Amino acid sequence: MTPEPLRPTPPRDSIRTRAHSPRRSAGDRGFLLPPRIHRTSDPGLPPTDLSLLPPSGSLPVVGGGDSYSHPPPLSRLLSPQAQAAAVPASHLQVSPLLHCLVGQHILSVRQFTKEQMSHLFNVAHTLRLMVQKERSLDILKGRVMASMFYEVSTRTSSSFAAAMFRLGGSVVHFAEATSSSQKGESLSDSVQTMSCYADVLVLRHPTPGAVESASRQCRKPVINAGDGVGEHPTQALLDVFTIREELGTVNGMTITMVGDLKHGRTVHSLAKLLTQYRITLRYVAPQNLHMPPEICSYVASKGIKQEEFKSIEEALPDTDVLYMTRIQKERFASEEEYRACFGQFILTPHIMTRAKKKMVVMHPMPRVNEISAEVDTDPRAAYFRQAENGMYIRMALLATVLGR
Repeated sequence: MTPEPLRPTPPRDSIRTRAHSPRRSAGDRGFLLPPRIHRTSDPGLPPTDLSLLPPSGSLPVVGGGDSYSHPPPLSRLLSPQAQAAAVPASHLQVSPLLHCLVGQHILSVRQFTKEQMSHLFNVAHTLRLMVQKERSLDILKGRVMASMFYEVSTRTSSSFAAAMFRLGGSVVHFAEATSSSQKGESLSDSVQTMSCYADVLVLRHPTPGAVESASRQCRKPVINAGDGVGEHPTQALLDVFTIREELGTVNGMTITMVGDLKHGRTVHSLAKLLTQYRITLRYVAPQNLHMPPEICSYVASKGIKQEEFKSIEEALPDTDVLYMTRIQKERFASEEEYRACFGQFILTPHIMTRAKKKMVVMHPMPRVNEISAEVDTDPRAAYFRQAENGMYIRMALLATVLGR
């Protein structure tokens, strides 16, 4: 059999090659086009200032307004092919608008502008995608957080700890019951001591103003995790973030707060933070548990409309966000006073039939009996998604405060 003659090899220059992608530059693996807009709630807002966007591969940021850019695909952020152009996950770039928060105490919602919140929410949104894709993060590798809770906590303490661990850091726990507080050590001394071992302190205390007072004696950043009936800034941030994630915007919404509005630090901080948006606030509370006058005065000074109702049913039809809270037994002087207020407002599936189909039910938790367990299966029940969002917001806040 005669062997088949070999075919001549065509010149190398004649081999067809794939044309360059219009989204890439020749010789560069970075993408040229800016991130697409993911969600826009205010079409009339000025366009995003692209000069504020970080380099390719770092977390995207946005300008003012109630919208944020779509994060780059995780494959682009973390794939081996993109490592040359991307900023490593251990060196997260902080938006210029958040630089003023680096190394600072986080004590009150009044510290945040609307633009800063928008950037922080964008970071939280991107970190959520990375966590959900099971990407490992070493942003805070080698950093230590001290968790100091003088009041009991489930969600706040656990979400802060989980946030630190997911960012590659570690946590030192301080328990009042087993600490030198039992020997008479002052809060100031305990905080200064823990600052020797940690890079950031998360502090909760039952006395209003105690966290701010302790922060004056601390050389490391202190984050307020709740000070009695005072403020709870990180809860308010995650609440606004949840409203944006669930409904796409905060502007134009009617938000109804129900329950113990007198003692609820969550509603105090949330009401203050919401004044940066165009919203309407409605209050439903038992007698003697109304929103404090100083909070109402602050909200009114910002031009926000406030309304009071006697029942959930009366306020519900026009409500976009129903924010339920428990009656806080630990804040009452006697059992009789607590029992007089307990159980007046309970959300049930029957009451939910009067609500909008796209309404959102939120609750800072824990709940006692103010939301029936049967409501949990309603897709409008967002309180467990809200609790999860707390971890992402606290991840973004820890990364920002520690300058990573």
